[in-house]
Amino acid sequence: MEAGDFSDFNIRIAVVGLGLIGGSLALALRKLKPLEILGIDKDDIILEEAIRNGIIDRGCKAGPGVLELADLVIIALYPEETVEFLKENAYNFKKGAVITDTCGIKTGIIEEVNSFLPQDVDFIGGHPMAGKESKGLKAADQNLFKDANYIITPMPRNRNKNLELIKRIAKGIGCRDIIAITPQEHDRIITYTSQLPHVIAVSLMNSNVFEQNIGKFTGGSFKDATRVAAINSMLWSQLFTMNSDNLIDEIERFEESIKIIKKAILSQDKNTLDNMFNNASMNIRRMKV
Repeated sequence: MEAGDFSDFNIRIAVVGLGLIGGSLALALRKLKPLEILGIDKDDIILEEAIRNGIIDRGCKAGPGVLELADLVIIALYPEETVEFLKENAYNFKKGAVITDTCGIKTGIIEEVNSFLPQDVDFIGGHPMAGKESKGLKAADQNLFKDANYIITPMPRNRNKNLELIKRIAKGIGCRDIIAITPQEHDRIITYTSQLPHVIAVSLMNSNVFEQNIGKFTGGSFKDATRVAAINSMLWSQLFTMNSDNLIDEIERFEESIKIIKKAILSQDKNTLDNMFNNASMNIRRMKV
């Protein structure tokens, strides 16, 4: 196949990082019947498990020897490790290859990556809006992306046919909607819809000394509010710090909102509380439209 000819999925796909997202991607990609699914992971045990379970066809611990075969490379690493991997392998990719990532932060990554990647490869920022509280290959699920949204952040250097390939891949693994926005807009919106809820959940779980058997006093509301507090600390520390300006803005807006509720409770102001509750309900309905 001529490099860059993606008329169908008769291509070799390399998945870098066989954790929850990478493993789930490899499993979901099976239904597209690519020529081969290659895996790269620094853990020999993970590679052996992935091959034994048919998640990948073959793999290795480093890029050289694998990347030069791949028409499409999907990097499912943490943000800092994504940049590091691309920097180390900048000249190991097949000419005409398409590279994409799965990171929950875009601006800093895309700017840095495009500053050193050669012009004969095409990096397209991607973010599948799917995940679990559990992590690792054992948690991988071929249906993880079913009905999820997939965000891409096109740049002027991206070729249209390569953008279409990523869109077709996203649809092929089960995603419902593909949204194309700028990296900056992605980072601003995702701060509110993803990062702030994690901040709130972690804060809630750290705000009290737990009494014995407190679990017997929890219902759906507590479980819903704290579910994501079972957090991957290394990943989310990177996401928070790499998007710090946006996240601080959202935290400060949240602080102002909770201050209004606190003040209303202190002053027994039922009208303000009623207005806050009704406004929240209305915003939920708007979000679902």
